[in-house]
Amino acid sequence: MHCHQDLVSFLGCGLILAGVWHLVYHKKSQSSYGRYMAQSPPARTVPARLAWFLQEMPAFIIPLLLILTTHKSTIMGKYMLLGTFCVHYFQRTFVYSLLMRGKPFPLSVMVAAGLFCSLNGFLQGHYLLHCAQFDDEWFTGYCFKIGLLLFYIGMTINIHSDFILHNLRKPKEVIYKIPTGGLFEYVSGANYLGEIVEWFGYAVATWSFPALSFALFTLCFIGPRAYYHHRFYLEKFKDYPKFRKALVPFIF
Repeated sequence: MHCHQDLVSFLGCGLILAGVWHLVYHKKSQSSYGRYMAQSPPARTVPARLAWFLQEMPAFIIPLLLILTTHKSTIMGKYMLLGTFCVHYFQRTFVYSLLMRGKPFPLSVMVAAGLFCSLNGFLQGHYLLHCAQFDDEWFTGYCFKIGLLLFYIGMTINIHSDFILHNLRKPKEVIYKIPTGGLFEYVSGANYLGEIVEWFGYAVATWSFPALSFALFTLCFIGPRAYYHHRFYLEKFKDYPKFRKALVPFIF
């Protein structure tokens, strides 16, 4: 398969525009799932664990299939970068989904998320395997090393924060509690901060427009959710730590 540069550019621009649209459209309210689901839930919902598994799986399977069906390049760093992308979605698909205790997802949300993961999985995989031009020196350079370091720092923050949230409630409990420990001591959206750091690190490591567009989409999509979580905690808990910020420690 040769590089479809026009398609790559189209999908990358689409991610940025979709992120900006979401940022503007959900300026006053968040997507209707989880704690923000309407009092009268939609008629068609999917159990949270199953929904998360199905919607995240394409972002793992599609790049993996591209790797298996592509003529092997002599530049192994490409596979390392795409493998990094797959590591994240392996964890989200096969580990995180099994630990979820959330409310059922609206079917429409699951389908939209699955479509996004499919397109993004193809975009990142196709670009790295067929379009990206790296020389051997790139994989010993600062951008590659710093980017991967940021990615795995962000992933560690994300997984640790999810672990804290998972252990806040006992099985079948539906009450909300104040998260503590880790970066939750500084921000309300520690799990979101970790994921944002991940994808900006990935963008630095690949130094590519598709990865940057995904990082910007992630910031626009889950950044506001961190803000609304923060506002939710402040309104619900009178003793919520006043110094704690929404997403960026000490700043926002």
